[in-house]
Order: sequence, then structure tokens, then C-alpha cells
Amino acid sequence: MSEHRRKTPQPQGGGRAAARRAAQQSTGRRAVPSRRDTSSSPSESPSESYGEQPQYGSRAEARRAAQKGGRRRGADAGGHGAGGGGRRRGGGGGSDGPGGQGRDSGGPGKKRMIDYPRYGKYGFRRWVPSWKLVSGLCLGFLGVLMGIGGIAYALVVPPDINKAAKAQNNVYYWADGSQMVATGGAVNRQELNYEQIPVEMRNAVISAENKSFNSDRGIDPVGIGRAFFNMATGGETQGGSTITQQYVKNSMLSQDQTLKRKFQELFITLKVGGEMKKEEVMEGYLNVSYYGRGASGLQAAARTYYNKDADELNASECAFLATLLKGASYYDPAGATDIDKTNATPEKNTKRAKERWEWILDEQVKDGRMTQADRAKYTKFPDPLPPKKDAKLGGQTGYLVELSKKYFLANNDKGITAKDLELGGFEIHTTFQKKRVEQLEAAVKKVYKAKIRPKERPKTDTHVEFGGASVDAKTGAIIATYGGQDATTHFTNNADATGAQVGSTWKPFVLAAAMQYGVRDPSGPPEQSESQRTQVSPKSIYNGDDGLRIRDYTGKIWLNEDDEEWRQTNDGNYDYGEIDLRTAMEKSANSPFVQLGMDVGTDKVKDVAVASGLKDDTFMADATVPSFSIGTSSPSAIRMAGSYATFATSGQQNDTYSVTEVKERGVPVFQHKKKSKRAFSPMIADNVTDVLKNVVENGTGEPAKLEGRQAAGKTGTTDGNRSAWFVGYTPQISTAISMFRLDDDETNKTRKFEEMFGTGGEEKIHGNSFPASIWHDYMTGAMKGKKAIAFPKPQDPGDVVWGGGAVSPSPTPSPTPSETPSDDPTTPTPSPTPTTPSPTPTPTETCGIFDPNCEEANGGANAGADGGGENAGADGGGGDNTGADGGGDNTGTTDGTDNGGAQGANGNPGGTGSIWGNSG
Repeated sequence: MSEHRRKTPQPQGGGRAAARRAAQQSTGRRAVPSRRDTSSSPSESPSESYGEQPQYGSRAEARRAAQKGGRRRGADAGGHGAGGGGRRRGGGGGSDGPGGQGRDSGGPGKKRMIDYPRYGKYGFRRWVPSWKLVSGLCLGFLGVLMGIGGIAYALVVPPDINKAAKAQNNVYYWADGSQMVATGGAVNRQELNYEQIPVEMRNAVISAENKSFNSDRGIDPVGIGRAFFNMATGGETQGGSTITQQYVKNSMLSQDQTLKRKFQELFITLKVGGEMKKEEVMEGYLNVSYYGRGASGLQAAARTYYNKDADELNASECAFLATLLKGASYYDPAGATDIDKTNATPEKNTKRAKERWEWILDEQVKDGRMTQADRAKYTKFPDPLPPKKDAKLGGQTGYLVELSKKYFLANNDKGITAKDLELGGFEIHTTFQKKRVEQLEAAVKKVYKAKIRPKERPKTDTHVEFGGASVDAKTGAIIATYGGQDATTHFTNNADATGAQVGSTWKPFVLAAAMQYGVRDPSGPPEQSESQRTQVSPKSIYNGDDGLRIRDYTGKIWLNEDDEEWRQTNDGNYDYGEIDLRTAMEKSANSPFVQLGMDVGTDKVKDVAVASGLKDDTFMADATVPSFSIGTSSPSAIRMAGSYATFATSGQQNDTYSVTEVKERGVPVFQHKKKSKRAFSPMIADNVTDVLKNVVENGTGEPAKLEGRQAAGKTGTTDGNRSAWFVGYTPQISTAISMFRLDDDETNKTRKFEEMFGTGGEEKIHGNSFPASIWHDYMTGAMKGKKAIAFPKPQDPGDVVWGGGAVSPSPTPSPTPSETPSDDPTTPTPSPTPTTPSPTPTPTETCGIFDPNCEEANGGANAGADGGGENAGADGGGGDNTGADGGGDNTGTTDGTDNGGAQGANGNPGGTGSIWGNSG
């Protein structure tokens, strides 16, 4: 037997210290001699040193020695590689020997209730919980959840439909805080007993909403999975929620989308499913569900849609009413454009309703709730009655309520729905000013009374409609609208989008885009940087001929998909010749702005229109064709008024809004927050305003001129004379007026805009006729008492560009000045043949605007601003025939015609080349 395995001799001493030493020896751990123990020499064998123990004079001394030895072992790890640890320091074993004893070590000791970090494990295993610990924690967590669930289950109360039926009024307020109207609080509901509910209705609802209704416990996991699968595969969806869940949800007074409410719904559903009879659940569900048009409950729905009692409904009508439970706003054939003008149209709703109606009938056959023979009886869709309007919402009130309701539902962040509004209890504070609404309505009625006579002129004066909106330019608040003659008889709100094209009122966006982005270099790519473009001034000259061939920015004739060229006509087929953009806007010439839009890029025109406040939606026309620049889009009067307000505020854009605050039972749930952004620079906006001010003072907008104050605006007339507009503003208010003819039979799905030739006794309707007259009368009253404020003076915007084939004036060797475009647009004078600049121009030559070799001319004939020589521009130095303010004889005028430098005024360079490379 090895000497190391011999039994250690028993110690001679007594007491606890000896016992402790004996215990150490019995576990196989040898006692390391103290460094102070000199009884053993270095030559002694290991076995001898292992077996001998030092003797101590007292128990206290032995205890101190043991403590010192333990600490030393833990700290130094021993000569044999022990992992070491004293009584208070744990440690693992070393490479050659065991670790020291400690309370947290892997050695012997008492285990804890929660064994973590794990006892007797080392390395990463020490931190991996055992299966016992994991199982215990899971069981404990489930026990806590079951306890909480049990308490919650005991505390929740099943729904009470009588409380849910106690709805309140919705009260709408004018901007000054006075009450406009109280509506929406009289809930159309009459409860039915289970026996009074037709079997056909019960079957339709079960097949459509919850096939397992008669067997489930209120929650159907299979149904939820099936609903997810059908949605993923694009199939017709049965609701994932059971009838019990929907009954609970529809019965709760609070519709907050919170976690607390979801838990309440869950526990109430479990309680209802466990304690209430299926008959009671079905009765409650059909009595509390919302079917649209203000009808809550099956009896009210039967009366609203078919004017009969519920027990008189047949299976086809029941299938339709079951369709409405999926969402009346999107399945009512009458549409719900006040909720969603794009997707809830009568056409789309009718299509959806018919498809689901057929599906519900077929599902009943599959489920054995209807025979195939009975199903064959119902092939025609049971069209419901048209909706009725509340008498309190007559006149303009209904349109105002619709606008504010639509705005609130689209912008609140509380998840408040149309159904919630129908239940009432809301205070809606609007931006509408009662006096302004009355003034706008009076201005329209004045035209109707004086000019529109449908009995005398039925072919031309029937179906005449006006729309209007007025906006606070500084805030975007809608202060007045005109939606039609009566909201109870004319259901379409004409202040909202109607589809009427805006015509030439679009041209300011083209001019703004030309100043914002500039015209493109004909030799460059379609997408060009700012340095490649040339910023345009309203003084730029374009070809205003009627029937002008429109070219792309490179100069090529533009062709459509059928290889047809575009020839742009002017109103009245009038030839304007070469005309500056300011005058073109004043005369409302079309061809210059169509070509300008192509030079800038119609996509940039669209960007400017959107930046000013218009929406890029279905009412925005195709921006890839030349006609986009003359108003083929059809935004609403509200949007047009808001976008022109951006010009009035020097480029600061504010979204239009109609609601300032909403309270639900006294608690604020919505407040409008103003969000302004810069659409374009003050230089651009103020120049557009200056051009539009000239339209009112000297151009087509003269009928809108206001006495004693400045106004800016633009007329608009569309091809075929199917709509006419006037949009204008003062520094305080922006207003848009539209006029059109549209078949008012809203059941006609293919309504078209009708021509207005002869309407109102006029040969043709223009924007400067009835729309401008209404604008003038309304704005005169609306601005009464307000301070007359002048528009900001515009800054010099950019370069004078010659485009659309217009040729800039060219220098001649003779001192006799060349003929330049006449100021009279009716008698344009042909421009002389341009000279071609050499690669290195001399001081007597003028370069094209895109010629990289061109240098600023400091002298010579036809020089620009500050240049000397003959025919110099404004502020030019000495020389014969100088421009305005220049020294010398025969001083010219600022318009750059005979005896003056072309376009020399205000320091603009004279003789700038056309954008097609025709240099001056």
C-alpha cells in the first residue's frame, strides 16, 4: 500500500481543534503545515510530514492556527495546485488536488431552498438552472396567473344592453363657442325577444360569423385560426371573434383600445359563455349590434333598410343585414363617403355587399341551414331603401357636420369610430364661423336667383352646382364652406372633392415649379441637378400660339403612346405670339404654361402642388402628359383654398382643418395641433402672388377685384366647358369657388359632367363669370372691418428664359435696332434670324444660357445690365441708344423694345438666348 494511503495517526491533543483536524484527515485532505512550524526539516519525507501534527498549548491557540491555515490555503492554492478556499471563501479544486472547504464551494455544506447558482457545479453549469428549478418557477407562475384570473372572473359583470342603449347627443359648436346643432344621440333601437328574431337571421349570422356558436364556450381557437388562414389565402373571411365576443365588445360603454379593456373583454366573454344560455347571447348580440344609418339592433335595421318589422324579413334580406355586421360603412350600398371617400363609395360598397350576400346564402347551404331549393329562390340582390336625412341637418349644417365628423374620425388617435359617434356623448368644437357660412351661402343664392332658371332653360340650367370653401390663410382653419343647396336633398358635399377639374387655376403651380426648380438643360439627362437648371423669371418669354406643337425639354416633338403629337390650343383659339409668363397668366394663355411644364418637368409641377397642400390621391391627374399643367386634376375646393393660402403666407404651408377640440362626456379626447412647414421660399411665393395680383387688377380676374384692398387670384375653365373656378386670396383669407353641371341622381353610377354652354344665359361659362362674382360678393362681406394689408414686394426671382420656340432678340451689325416682340399679343412681330455664337464669344456677341464658354459681357452691342456700349441694358454705361437709366441720347424704355437693351430693366441681362439654344 502506498505510503500516501496509510491511515493517519490519531492526534494526541484533545478539544475541538483536534476534532477539526481529524475531520480534515478523514475526508482525505491533508493539513498543510504552518509556515511557522519548524519541527519538520526539508529532508523529511512527505509521508512523515503528512502524518505529524503540531501541538498547541490551548484550544484557542489551535483555533487561531486553523483559521490562519485555512486562509493561507484559500489564498495561495497550496504547493500541489489546490483550488483552495477557507471557511469563508469557496473555490473549486486545483489541477492536482481538491479545493478548500467553504460555504459557497463545491465541498460539503447545507443546500439552499432555491439552488441557484447551482450547488456542486462548476463553470457555466453552475449558472444553468436545473429542471426542478424551472418546473417549480413555471408552476408558481401559473398558480399566480390562475389566482389573478379567478379573482378577475369573479369581479367582472356580464354586459347590460340597457346601459349601452343610453346614448347621449353629439353637440357641434361654431368657432365662437355657440351651439350649431345637437344630433346623433337618439339611438334607433327597439329590443326583440329571442322568439321574435327570425330563424333565417339566426342562421345567416351563425354561418357568417361563428359556425361553432352552438357548441363553443365563447372563444373558438379553431375559428381564429381559420380566419387567419382565409385572410392569408385571400378567401372570404368568417370573423375570428365569436358571436359571444362580439356581443361583449358591442355592449361595453368604453371603446378604448387598451390592454385593460382587452383583458376585461376576455374574462367577461368567458363568464358569459359559461353562465348565459346561447339563446340569451344571440338575443343580446342582435339587439345591440350596429347596422349603420344610426340603426342599433335588428328591429331598427329592418325598419331603416326595408321599412318592415324584423319578423317580416325573408332569408335574402336577413343575409344582407348579416352582411352589414362586417362593417356597415363598407357594405351599405348607399356608401359612406363621409367616412372614406375613396373606398366607401356607393359603387364599391354595392359590389362588396352583393359578393358577401351571395357568400352567406351559400354558406348556409353548406352548413345545412338552408336547402338548395330555398337558395335557388334568391338570385336578385335585395336592394335596400335610400337613406333618409335628419331634418336638423338641412341647409349647410349637414355638410358642416359631415366635414367635422370626417376630419375627427381620420385624425383622432384614440381609436374612436363612427359607431362610437352614433352612440353620442361627444362635444365637437369646429372652426366654422356662422356669419361667414351665411355670407357664402347668400352669395351663391344670389347667382341662383338672378341667373339660373331651370324651368325656362331646362337643357342648360338643370343640375347646376356650386361648391365653395374659405380658409384662414395664417392657420389653415376652414371658416366657411358651401356644399350644395340642402344637405337633406343633395347628398354630395360640393366643398369636398367632386371630380370637377380645376383648369387654369393650376397654372400658378407651374410658375412656382419653374422658379423653384428651373428649366432643364436640353443637352442634359431628364433628372438634373440645380446647377444644370436655369431658374425662371415671370418675365421669361414663351410662344403663345394656338395649336402649338408641344416639345419635350430636349426640343423633340412630344408624342403619346399612339405616336400622336400634342397641339395645345388656347381658349377661343387665340394666338398670343411670343408672350412673357406674367402676361400669359393675365390672359390665361394655355400653350406657354404647357410648354413650360414640359421644360421644368411635370413631375416637379406635381411636387410643388403637393407641397402647397394638395393631396396625391385619386383626384390627382396623370402627371406624365402635357395637359397636366393646365389643370386636369380635380382636388376639392377646400384643398384649392388651402394651397393658395400657401402663396398668401409667403410659402408657409398649413394643413386645412375643421375641428379644434373634441370631448367625450366632458373628457378631452382630441385637440388640433398646428403643424406648419415651408413649401417654398418667400421669393417664389411672393412672385406668384404678384403675378396673380396682376390677374385680378388687369386680367381675367377683374370681376373679383375688391375695393380698397389687394387681392390675388386665378380663373379656371376646362375643356368642353364642364367646370369653371375662381380661386383667390387676400393676405388674411383664401377662398375657392367651383361651378359645374352634374346629374344629381346619385343612384346613377355613371354620372358625367355636362357642358355649360348657354347656362345662366351666358354663351360660355368662364371662371371670371359666376365663380368670380360669388367670390367677390363673399369676400367683400368677409373682409369688412379687417385691416387692408398689402402683399409683400417680390424679389427678383431669376433669369429671363426664351422657350417654346420663342427666339430672343439678336444683335445686328447695323446701329439700327432689330425688331423685338411687340407688347400687343394680337400682332406679334417675327423675331430676326438668330446668330450662332462661336465657341469663344467676343465682347460684341451674346451667348445662349447654356453655353459653358460664355463670359459676362462688359461692353458691346446688346449688352446686359451694367454693360456699356450700344443698345445697353438698364443702368448701362454711356453709349448711343442705351436702356433705361443709362446715359446718352435716345434713352430706351424698361421693356427692352426699340432703342433699349432687351429686358435690360432691373439689371436683367439683355438678349438672353432661348432654351432651345437660339442665342441672342
